[in-house]
Amino acid sequence: MLFLGPATAAQDLGPAPRKESGHFENRGGPLSHGGTWVRTSFILGRIGRSFRNMPGAAPWIANDGVSLRENADTEAARVTWVGHATLLVQMDGLNVLTDPIWSDTASPLSFAGPRRFVPPGIAMEDLPPIDVVLVSHNHYDHLDLSTLEELSARSSETRFLVPLENAELLRKRGIRQVEELDWGQSLQLRGVTFTCLPAQHWSQRGLLDRNRSLWASWAVLGPTRRFYFGGDTGYFDGFRAIGEALGPFDLAAIPIGAYRPEAMMREAHLNPEEAVQAAIDVGARRALGVHFGTFDLADEDLDEPPRRFRAAGKERGVEVWTLAVGETRNF
Repeated sequence: MLFLGPATAAQDLGPAPRKESGHFENRGGPLSHGGTWVRTSFILGRIGRSFRNMPGAAPWIANDGVSLRENADTEAARVTWVGHATLLVQMDGLNVLTDPIWSDTASPLSFAGPRRFVPPGIAMEDLPPIDVVLVSHNHYDHLDLSTLEELSARSSETRFLVPLENAELLRKRGIRQVEELDWGQSLQLRGVTFTCLPAQHWSQRGLLDRNRSLWASWAVLGPTRRFYFGGDTGYFDGFRAIGEALGPFDLAAIPIGAYRPEAMMREAHLNPEEAVQAAIDVGARRALGVHFGTFDLADEDLDEPPRRFRAAGKERGVEVWTLAVGETRNF
C-alpha cells in the first residue's frame, strides 16, 4: 500500500510554480525554444532524417531477463538500460521502471514520428513483476500510453507515479493504480520513499495543452540505496538544491542527449558536460547517461552524447557509465 511519507527536506523543493490559469512554470520563468527560423529548420530536418538510416545507435546486447526475474536478494541493487530514458532499477526489494517506452515510434502515430533505432533491451514479457512505474512528463518519448497500458494489464499491483495533472491521461486508458505528486511530495512503498522533484522542462501532447501538466525528476530512497532519475531537463540550480536536501545518491540517471540546435534545446535539455555537472550537484557517486542513442530526436550524431559524457566525466573525476541497451550493472 502506498501512503504519504514523513516530512522531509524535500518539501522545501515544492510546490511547483503555477499561474492562475493553471499552467505550470519553471522556477526561472518561461523557456526559450529558439526563433521561428530555428524551429522551422529543425522540423524540416526531422522530416528529412526520418527517411534515413542514422549511424551511431546505441549498442545492444541480448538480455532474456532470467537473472532479473531471479533477483531475490534484497541487498543487491542493479540497473538495466532498456533504451532511451527507460531503466529497470532493482533495489531494496522493489522493481522500478522509469519512463517506459517499448513502442517503435515516439509519437502519437504508430507509423510516423521519431522511430526506434535499437530494440528494447528486454522484451516486455521477460520483465520481472514491476512494483512502481515512474513517469517524468507527458512527452511521447517519456509517457508512452500503449506501454503503460501493457504494464498495467500485466499486474494490477503495479503502481504508476506521475507529476500533477498527468493521472487523468492514464485513467482514461483504464490505468487505475496511479498517483500524482507535486514537487516536494513523497510516497512510500514497502519502506522505499519516492519523491517528486523539480526539473527544468515543459509539457505538451497536443496543440493546446502546453504546460497544463507538470514535469519532474524523481528520487528513490531505500534503506540500502539512493537513486536519482533526472527525467528530461535543462541545467538549473535545482540540482544543487536536490543534492543538499536528499543527496548523496548511489546512482543518478542523467539525460545526456537532444541538445542541438543549441538555440532551441539548451534550456530544456542537458548537453553531456552539463549532465556531468548535474551529477556533481546532486551528489551522485556515479552517473548513468540516458536519453540518447535510441531515437533520433535532435541534430547531434547519435553516438556523440556518450563520447562527450565519458570525456567530461574523466576530466571532472566523476565515475560515469554508458551502458549497452540490455546491459545490467550493479550499483
